[in-house]
Amino acid sequence: MATAPESLAQALPGAPLAEGAGRKPFLKRMASNRRTSIAGAFLLLVAVVALFAPVIAPYDYRDIVGKPLTSGGPLGIDDFGRDVLSRLLIGLRTSLGVALSAVLVAAVIGVALGLVAGYVGRWVSTIIMRGIDVLLSFPPIVLAIAVVAILGPALVNVVLVIGVLYIPRFTRIVYSQVLSIRTMEYVEASEIMGTKPADILVKTILPNVAAPIIVQLSLSVSFAIQMEAGLSFLGLGAQPPLPSLGTMVGAGRDFLEVQPTLLIYPSVLIILVVLALNVFGDGMRDLLDPRHRT
Repeated sequence: MATAPESLAQALPGAPLAEGAGRKPFLKRMASNRRTSIAGAFLLLVAVVALFAPVIAPYDYRDIVGKPLTSGGPLGIDDFGRDVLSRLLIGLRTSLGVALSAVLVAAVIGVALGLVAGYVGRWVSTIIMRGIDVLLSFPPIVLAIAVVAILGPALVNVVLVIGVLYIPRFTRIVYSQVLSIRTMEYVEASEIMGTKPADILVKTILPNVAAPIIVQLSLSVSFAIQMEAGLSFLGLGAQPPLPSLGTMVGAGRDFLEVQPTLLIYPSVLIILVVLALNVFGDGMRDLLDPRHRT
């Protein structure tokens, strides 16, 4: 039975665990969490399918392979006679590519800003965090629509806009984490030893704030997919003939009474991917939190 100090140490975030506690391999702990493992397996399948979509797709997404709105093809034919399954696979690849690229942009810039603001402090912190507050004051979808409409509908513009909009998520999380650990003994020891500030940020502080960053990556990808789908639905994302899940939903709404599957298939796929990302993110948060390892 653990003594009171041992129990208290286990309850503290980042504190070393008692003998034998939390040493179960990470993959085994993930496998023991059924929801997280199922969501992770589904996301892995989605990633593989999206990566090899041009090979898996039975037809080229631009080819007319049948009469419009007929039942030919595994999932039918769209209003131009193109195979729905092929376009769905390429659309998944497009949406995931945009979402991952945008989140990568947001993570790199947001983490860097959060590290600098939290560690340097003073006027640097004030300037960075007030700029983040200004960015958060705008409704994301409204700002995204306005900027993309000005820059023009293109996937590059969508990636940049979504990336900028999600920078505050990473900056605020990293900033709060750095504030809580910058006075820790191991950080002060590195400073006393004369370690350069850049090395302290990258080699000492960043590894200790990696867990919330990983969780935020998963959750941000799900939000980015929804944002991309919304912009593409309005015609501001992927441009014809290149499909994305959002453009397929937008095109399918005109045929809801004639062939509702044109709307249902991409909508269900968006829901499943977003749901899996949220479940996986919640599971990763529990697995990476030391307080949940016992």
